Amino acid sequence: MLRNVLITSCLLIGVAAWAVPVENFSLLDQNGDAHELYYYSDADAVVVIVQGNACPIIRNALPDIREVRDRFADDNVVFLMLNANMQDTRESIQAEAAEWNIDMPILVDESQLVARGLGVTRTAEAFVINPSNWDLVYRGPLNDRIGYERQKAEADAHYVVDAVQAIKDGTEPVSQVDSVKGCLINIEEPTTEISYVEDVVPILHQNCVHCHTPGGIGPWAMSSYEMVKGFAPMMREVLRTNRMPPWHADPHIGEWGNDRSISIEDKKLLVDWIEAGAPRGEGEDPLGTIVASIEANRSSADWPLGEPDFIINVPAFEVPATGVVEYQNHEIASNITEDVWVRGIDVKPGDTNVLHHALVGSNEQGSRSRRGVFNNFLGGYAPGVIGDFAPEGTGTLIKKDSIIAVQMHYTPYGKTVVDETQIGLYTYDEPPERFVRHGVVINFNLAIPPNTKAHEEGAYIEFDKDAELYSILPHSHYRGRSSTFELELPNGDREVLLSVPDYDFNWQTGYAFAEPKHVPAGSKLIHKTIYDNSGQNFANPDPDKTVTWGLQSWDEMLYGAFVYRWSDETTAKPIHSASRFRAAQTVGMLDLDMDGGIQQSELRERLQKQLEPAFTHFDANGNAALEVEELFNYQNFVAQRRAQAQQAEAQSN
Repeated sequence: MLRNVLITSCLLIGVAAWAVPVENFSLLDQNGDAHELYYYSDADAVVVIVQGNACPIIRNALPDIREVRDRFADDNVVFLMLNANMQDTRESIQAEAAEWNIDMPILVDESQLVARGLGVTRTAEAFVINPSNWDLVYRGPLNDRIGYERQKAEADAHYVVDAVQAIKDGTEPVSQVDSVKGCLINIEEPTTEISYVEDVVPILHQNCVHCHTPGGIGPWAMSSYEMVKGFAPMMREVLRTNRMPPWHADPHIGEWGNDRSISIEDKKLLVDWIEAGAPRGEGEDPLGTIVASIEANRSSADWPLGEPDFIINVPAFEVPATGVVEYQNHEIASNITEDVWVRGIDVKPGDTNVLHHALVGSNEQGSRSRRGVFNNFLGGYAPGVIGDFAPEGTGTLIKKDSIIAVQMHYTPYGKTVVDETQIGLYTYDEPPERFVRHGVVINFNLAIPPNTKAHEEGAYIEFDKDAELYSILPHSHYRGRSSTFELELPNGDREVLLSVPDYDFNWQTGYAFAEPKHVPAGSKLIHKTIYDNSGQNFANPDPDKTVTWGLQSWDEMLYGAFVYRWSDETTAKPIHSASRFRAAQTVGMLDLDMDGGIQQSELRERLQKQLEPAFTHFDANGNAALEVEELFNYQNFVAQRRAQAQQAEAQSN
């Protein structure tokens, strides 16, 4: 609160006297794109202008704002708008932007925490920020042209232009400014009567404590009031930048059964409490009891889902303190002596510090499949992925005496450790009614150019039969910036199922629909990812490199996993074709314009030669494109010819 008083006081005595740092924040704009203030550290200046729907003053100022923006078009200046009106929604802001031709991001401050931090009171106020030190070097009107119910033909003073130019020139900006004329914004006053015991602890219990316990994945334990108060400034920061709790789905898109986001009301209350000094108040501290209970449950229930029916021990592996560890692939003999139906899987990492992910599948004895864990995929582990049961009434069949295939990815963290991971399988007593299937929208043909902030890649898969979609999971590596899943219906209509505007590689979250999503036959599930291969991406291993597909984290992936079932498939009547599904994956990967077929012009030279017979002999409709069924027929033909050749060779030997 002192910070807000300081900012307001400085406005009264002149701009140069109150050049104070602006704290970092992250907000979504009217289109659902994420903007973190400190990401623009490579800009010469950042200008934030307060916007509000239906305000005649900001509408009148729009031509001036565009003129200033265009004046610096060839310079490295970022222009953003900020809407903190409690009555405005993303949809209404989108409509306002369309009607008034606002072609710049409007950051939607639903919690008003950013506006409060800046001391915003009116629309049309401009904030000019110097990214070299994040000092707020100017706040006030854009210029002196507009007043209440009066306006000049031309402005005489150009405050924002002068302030930006001063930053670029390394000089002091103007020190005196008129008060801002704009529409008042109803900024809610902070809640003052907040009880630590009755208000704060329940929010922490619901959103934070499960991870922030001794032995949990959180870096510190919320074991007492003293611990929480000590970390209170850090809590405020991660709430303002949306780093915690770790839930990255756009809150305006989709409804999720496993939603772990914090509500706007709870976020505001926590920040209000922290900014009030995190007062202790009356009552016994409940946190110790809560944490002790979680610890006791964790230790008594060695497996959170209950004791597994089968436990698979992954071979112990020594992870070095430093260096690169190649993927470890294991084939483990199981003690599964009869066919079983798996209803759930859990992976218990030996050491969460080094285990990046574990993927688990099964292969029948004597199988010649080279697909490893993906031949009969069961599930896996990654940060953010927890053990779970399959959707009710569904399961995965493991044939007796099968081999359990496991892929382990380790990441050294400065200390040599031995990892001894275990896999728990939970089975049905009787076969379930339906199969659960695991699919991936995938693209191996990545080519992400160097020093590029936003490069998009995509792929899709077309469903040939009606299906029910249970969950979706976007996966990329260090350069992944944002991801989406869309469903394109047979009539061409599109629906965004999931948007992850600010992807975080550290959290591999699967998003489970609150209700299964029906997918009509002929629909396409489209997955796209935007990659940041620039120096602004702090995690980027090498911004000067063209990045291609690869397993290690310094390479990249476009990998959109999903869980589904065929609507008409039962365990008594299987209809799934793995080979046709792979043909659909291939078309969705190579069909760059996503029109449903592969044209030769969309292929690299090697693939053009490889698929030339398919275009010549299997293009049944003669449209010079390979659709899924045509590619499927060609691949079957090739497989049959290969099998015949192998049989002939065996006979001759």
